[in-house]
Parts: sequence; C-alpha cells; structure tokens
Amino acid sequence: MTVLLVAAAVVLALPVGWPGGVRRRLDLALATKADVPSRPAKPPADEGRRSRLLLAAVAGLAMAGLVGGWFGVPLGVGAAVGAERLLRRREPPGVRKERLAASADLPLGADLLAAALRAGAPLDRAAAAVAEALGGQLGERLQRTARSLRLGAEPAEAWAHLAGVTGADRLAAAAVRSSASGGALAGALVRLADDLRADRAIAVERAGQRAGVLVVLPLGLCFLPAFLLAGLVPVLIAVLGDVL
Repeated sequence: MTVLLVAAAVVLALPVGWPGGVRRRLDLALATKADVPSRPAKPPADEGRRSRLLLAAVAGLAMAGLVGGWFGVPLGVGAAVGAERLLRRREPPGVRKERLAASADLPLGADLLAAALRAGAPLDRAAAAVAEALGGQLGERLQRTARSLRLGAEPAEAWAHLAGVTGADRLAAAAVRSSASGGALAGALVRLADDLRADRAIAVERAGQRAGVLVVLPLGLCFLPAFLLAGLVPVLIAVLGDVL
C-alpha cells in the first residue's frame, strides 16, 4: 500500500516538472503544422492553480504513503491541505519578477520624468512619454496615471495607480505635494531617483551579506557533528574510561 501511494505521488509530480507531458511534445514534433489543432492559451491563474493542487496532492499522497495504515489517511489529508494553503500564499514567480522589474525601473523613470518636465512638457504628456519608453508593469501604471491626469482626475487619485511598486509612494507624494504647492517637481524627482538608487545599493549589499551567512551555515552544520565525533567524543570516552 505504501509503495502504491508513493508511486502515485511520483506520477502526479511528473506533469508539474514536465509541462504538457512527453507524449504531447512527441506528437507535436511528429505532426505537421496543419495537423496541430489550435487551442486557446490557458490563463496563468489556471495553470498556477492546477500546479498548486497537483503539488498538494503529491504532498498528501507522500505523507500517507510514508506513514501507512489508517493513520496515514488523515495525516495525508492534513498535509495536502497545509501544502495547498502554503503554496497559495507564495507569490507567483511571474508576479514577483514583474514587481522587481518595476522597482528597478523606478529610478530611471523618475530621471526621465524630470528630464521631460525640464524640457517643458506637461505632466500628463511627460508621464505618457516615459511610460512608452519604459514599458513593462511600471510603464502600464504610468500610462494609467497619464490618462487619469489628462481626464482631469485629482493628483492623489491619478498617482494612486503606482501603488504596489516599491518606492513609488514617494514619487506619488512628491507629485501630489508639487501640485498642491506649485513647487518644481523635476528637482524632487532627481533627488528621489538618487535616493532610490542608494536604497537599492544598500539592499543589494544586505542581500549579499545574508547570502554569505546562508552559504556558511550548511558548512558549519556539517563540520560541527564531525568535530564533536572526531574531537570531543574520544576525549570523553578516554576520560570516562579512566574514571570508571
């Protein structure tokens, strides 16, 4: 029974590692272009949900197979539910990649926006031009901001489209403050770009230091038992042998 459950878990895990399966790829390689039916692409959310459920099922079957017996059934169900909830909380890799790319493009976007404003462009046109130049998630959000400004929305409402991008709250605050006070926005954007680059450099340095600690930690965990077994245990055995 245990072997069957573990084998089922392995079979379920294969489609997650090899999207589409080997058979479909072989059929696509052998078929002609006219023979391949056109299928609508599945939304990324459906693919992520399917992978999440498959991985949760694998975790449940593996737990049930390892424990065995009737006790393995509730433990397997609990492991499947816990794995599904844990995977649901994880940020999808595509979303994380877009978020990091938008945060990385923000200093350049602030510099370009300041340059466009100094060239005499209105704020809505400057934001639209920068959005077209940047592209990506930050470009889309800036495009919405430019459209809202062009339609006469309040500055706070228009710049709220940048919410969710790390550091964009300071850019939005500077833009709203400039619209309320009439102060020059270009200088504030240049200073903001410098601050964002400095913050990014500090974050990269901290990540490097943390990576160094994480790299040394497994090495220490491997050497510590060896040191105890090869260095301390013989000494303790010799001392206890003399005492006893």
